[in-house]
Order: sequence, then C-alpha cells, then structure tokens
Amino acid sequence: QVQLVESGGGLVQAGGSLRLSCAASGRTFSTYTMGWFRQAPGKEREFVAAINWSGGSTWYADSVKGRFTISRDNAKNTVYLQMNSLKPEDTAVYYCAAKGVLGIVTSSHEYAYWGQGTKVTVSS
Repeated sequence: QVQLVESGGGLVQAGGSLRLSCAASGRTFSTYTMGWFRQAPGKEREFVAAINWSGGSTWYADSVKGRFTISRDNAKNTVYLQMNSLKPEDTAVYYCAAKGVLGIVTSSHEYAYWGQGTKVTVSS
C-alpha cells in the first residue's frame, strides 16, 4: 500500500515555473514507477511524465517535453515535477500516481495508487 500526497501547486504567470512534489508513504516506494497526470476542467485525465524505479528512465508527453522534468529521491520517498515555461494550457489539477514495473507507463489505468491532486493555474 502506498499513500501519495502532492504539494507545490498554485497560481503562476505564463512563462513562470513551479515545482510539484509528491511524498509517498511506505517502504516500497523505490520499487514503483511514478507518474504525473493532469486533468483540466472538462477534459479527460492525461499523462504528463513518468520515471522508473531508479530514475534511469523517464517518459514525457509531447506537450511538455523540453519544459517539464520529472525526478525522484528514493531516500526521501519523493517524486518531483519541475515545470518551466508554463503556458495557460498547462492549467489543470496535477496528480501523482504509482504503478508496478510492468505495464504501459502512459496509461492511467496501469496506476494503482493516486494522490488527491494539486491545482496549477497559469495566467496569461
């Protein structure tokens, strides 16, 4: 069992930066692939980024590639999402999620554990 708590959301102007954090409970955090998803009002939840257990492999949605960076600190049971050059279309609730080794990292259905979300609003 893993419990996830996101933080770091807020209001930022276009072009600005935010860093989201996701703190996980449980001694098995280092074995999970971690992902970030987001859901804008009236839209479906979409994949943003993911990182494997060691941090050696990362995946990004095309819409955030080059602007967002996912990282993790297994000693602190925390995964991060550094978001730079933010755009109004990045406005959404951002969710942290955890999954096992197998399965497709970009599919929300593969993730067994979810945080409550943190809201990011980018003003133009």
